[in-house]
Amino acid sequence: MLVRARAAAVTTTLPGIRRLWRGGGSGAAACFPLGRALLDVRGAETAVFLQGLLTNDVTQLIAGDGPTAAAALPRSLYAHALNVQGRCLCDLILYRLHESPEEEPHILLECDTGVLDAIQKHLKLYKIRRKVNITPCLDLSLWAVIPGEQAGDIASSLAKCADQAPILSPDPRTEVMGWRVITKKGVNLSEIIPGSHVGNIQDYHRHRYKQGIPEGVKDLPPGVALPLESNLAYMNGISFTKGCYIGQELTARTHHVGVIRKRLLPVQFLAPLPTDSIPEGADIVTETGKSAGKFRFGGGELGIALLRLANVNEALYLNSGGDKVKLTASIPEWWPKTASK
Repeated sequence: MLVRARAAAVTTTLPGIRRLWRGGGSGAAACFPLGRALLDVRGAETAVFLQGLLTNDVTQLIAGDGPTAAAALPRSLYAHALNVQGRCLCDLILYRLHESPEEEPHILLECDTGVLDAIQKHLKLYKIRRKVNITPCLDLSLWAVIPGEQAGDIASSLAKCADQAPILSPDPRTEVMGWRVITKKGVNLSEIIPGSHVGNIQDYHRHRYKQGIPEGVKDLPPGVALPLESNLAYMNGISFTKGCYIGQELTARTHHVGVIRKRLLPVQFLAPLPTDSIPEGADIVTETGKSAGKFRFGGGELGIALLRLANVNEALYLNSGGDKVKLTASIPEWWPKTASK
């Protein structure tokens, strides 16, 4: 069954892949081995089970009737798992492996390695008697591919190596993040994609921070981060029409009120900062000393912070060990054009 999924993964995402390959970046594509964890979730009740635990509509990943309907389904989906107070436990990307209604639902969950044990316990706590099996997937590796300006058709190359690359999917969060590829353990993706190279993982994180994309527990502290302040709706990670799920009440109320005063934003410093010396949740203030938000994490001169939108265009300073370090914040270009608040 996994072999059949490989070929379909390449075919169903080809238009998006070609578009992404031509847009953004410079030079050849860069392949980044992410080191994030993968959980294998399969069983007759997989979709119903995950539907009650995650922010997005997992039924989108369940194949409809006939090959045409199945081909139109997304290969991946972004979502958060929330606690009962409506705060983020972890960010997830779901990958569909099944291909037809006749097949048993089979989904891979991508998560931060640091919360692998916690998310397994969370899932098993609510599993009860459902027909679902949850196991770590140790024989696969996860890659991010950030496109360069050089044109190229990677789909045909991956199709020829289907036994090495089970899943190829545009990043479901936003096009500026390129795409995700899942390979067999030990495969060097740059040897499969023509003209690509293995990039430094720090460059991947720099790209994320420049675009304001949170990923993992440093950017989204478990039990602290709120999904809408974390731009979950902008990253296609939430459904406001699906049924109930854990943590829905606060999220739905915030959405219907329609005002989100703070959001995660990319920030830039005048010089690289030693991030290990910045306390977690360090205060960011305006020139007059008024609180403007909290610094989450970063690398070099780039980072991500939870800021009041009203203060974005002001001079801002990070309180770091008694010193004030100037920074600037910006609104990402990939945000919806109507996103003014």
